[in-house]
Amino acid sequence: MTESLQIDPPDEFNQQLVKQVHPPDWINPEPDGRYNLVVIGAGTAGLVTAAGAAGLGAKVALIERHLMGGDCLNTGCVPSKAIIRSSRAMHAVMQANELGVLSDRKSVAINFPQVMERMRKLRADISKHDSAQRFKDLGVDVFIGEASFLNQSIIQVDQRQLDFKKAVIATGARAAVPEIEGLKETGFLTNETIFSLTALPPRLAVLGAGPIGCELAQTFARFGSEVTLIQSKPQILPREDRDAAQIIQRQLEQDGVKILLNATTTQVSRTETGKKIQIDTQGKVTDFIADEILISTGRAPNVQGLNLEQAGVKYDERNGIVVNDFLQTTNHDIYAAGDICSRYQFTHTADFQARIVIGNALFKGRSKSSQLQIPWCTYTDPEIAHVGLYPHEAAAKNIRIQTFIQELKDVDRAILDAETNGFVKVHVKQGTDKILGATIVASHAGDLISEISVAMKSGMGLKQLASVIHPYPTQADAIRKIGDQYNRTRLSPLIKSIFNKWLTWSR
Repeated sequence: MTESLQIDPPDEFNQQLVKQVHPPDWINPEPDGRYNLVVIGAGTAGLVTAAGAAGLGAKVALIERHLMGGDCLNTGCVPSKAIIRSSRAMHAVMQANELGVLSDRKSVAINFPQVMERMRKLRADISKHDSAQRFKDLGVDVFIGEASFLNQSIIQVDQRQLDFKKAVIATGARAAVPEIEGLKETGFLTNETIFSLTALPPRLAVLGAGPIGCELAQTFARFGSEVTLIQSKPQILPREDRDAAQIIQRQLEQDGVKILLNATTTQVSRTETGKKIQIDTQGKVTDFIADEILISTGRAPNVQGLNLEQAGVKYDERNGIVVNDFLQTTNHDIYAAGDICSRYQFTHTADFQARIVIGNALFKGRSKSSQLQIPWCTYTDPEIAHVGLYPHEAAAKNIRIQTFIQELKDVDRAILDAETNGFVKVHVKQGTDKILGATIVASHAGDLISEISVAMKSGMGLKQLASVIHPYPTQADAIRKIGDQYNRTRLSPLIKSIFNKWLTWSR
C-alpha cells in the first residue's frame, strides 16, 4: 500500500489530485521478469518515455516517489499559467477605461482564495492524463516509491527488484535554495510551495529575476501584493535579449513591482513586523520587510538517493547527470532525459528528449539531442519568446548576422488591440535569408514564435515568409513584414523607392 500524501490545503481538489497521481490505495505490482525499459521519474520526460515505449510493445516499468506529472502538472506550468490568467483578467479590467469600457477601478478586487481554488480545480481535472491508473491501463507497471540502483542492471523500489535491459533516469530538478544567513530559520516559499497559499501576502519579496521570478512577481503585483524583485545581475531575465528584457522591466515597474538590480541578499531574519531582508547593492546595505519570501534563484537536479555510483552513472550535484548527444549516460544501457540532464529545462524539451530516448534505447537509434530546435517562452505580460541563436552566440561561432526588427507599434492589429509594447526581431546569416534565431515580445509571443520555428525547421527563409499570406489584421503579420524588410534589401535604390511607396499605399 502506498504511503499517504497530503497537499495543502487538503480540499476536495487536492484530494482528487493526490488520488490520481499518488493514490493512497495503490498496490505496487510484482516485477514481471526482465523489463525492456525501467523509467525512474514520472514527470514529462518519464511519462512520455513510458507511454511511448509501452505503445510500441515494450515491457515497461515506471517509478515515481512523489507526484506523477512532475513539476509541470503540480508546481510549474499548470498552476502558474492558471493564476497568470487571473492576473491578466485583473489587468484587463483595470485598463478597460482606455478602451471605452466604463469601469469603477475602486470597486475592482481580486478574490485570491477563489483564484487559487480555480487553479486547484483545473490542476485536478488535468491530472487524470498523468494518473497512475491511466498508465497502468496503457500497459505500464507503475511503482510508487523510492528508486535506487543495486547494480548496473537492477533497480530496487519498495523492497522489489526490477531487472532491466535499458533504463531511463528522468527525476527532474527542484528549486535551488541559496545559502543566505537566517533564510532557513525565517522560512521561505519556492515554486513547490507558493501554490499552496490561500491568502494573498500583502508584501512579497522575490529573490531571482529569471522566468519564474518575473512571472510570479508580476502576477502577485497585479493581485495587489507589494512586490520587491531582487536580482544579483544588472538585468532581469539575463538570458534574454536586452531590448526584450527592458520592455518587461518597464512593464513590471508599471505594474508596481519594485526592482533592485545588482543586489545581493545577505541576511534574513524574523521580526515582529515581518521578515527582514538585508540587501547589499554594490556596497550599499539596506533592508526592508516582507511577509513572504519567494526563492527563484535557479534549479538543482534530483540526483540524491538514486545510488548512481552503483550503476556506473556519472553526475554532479550542480549540473545533474552526464549524457552524450544520444542521451546515454556513462552506463550505455542507462539513458537520461529532461531537467535531470538538460540545460533547457522546459516541458517541451523533456517531451522531445523522451522521444529520442525511446528510439535510441529500444531500436538502437542514433538521434541526437543537439539536433533539437528548442523555442521557449516566458509568460510575463507581454511574453518573451525565443528560438535559435542570440547575436552573442552567433559571434562566438564566428557567424556574421543581419538583424531585422518589426516594432508592434507599426502593426495595425497590435495598435487596435492596444498591445504595441513589443517587437519581432529576426537574425539571418549575413548575405542570405537563412533564419538563425528570433526573439518576439508580444502579448502572445509564445504562439507567434512557432511560425519562426516551423520556418527554421523546414529551411524556409525570410524571402519565402514574405510570400506567405497572413490574415489581416493579425499580430502575426509582423512576421510577414520582417520578410518584406529582407526583400527590400535586395532592391536597387530606385526600385526600393517605388516599392516602399507601394507598400505604404497598399497597407
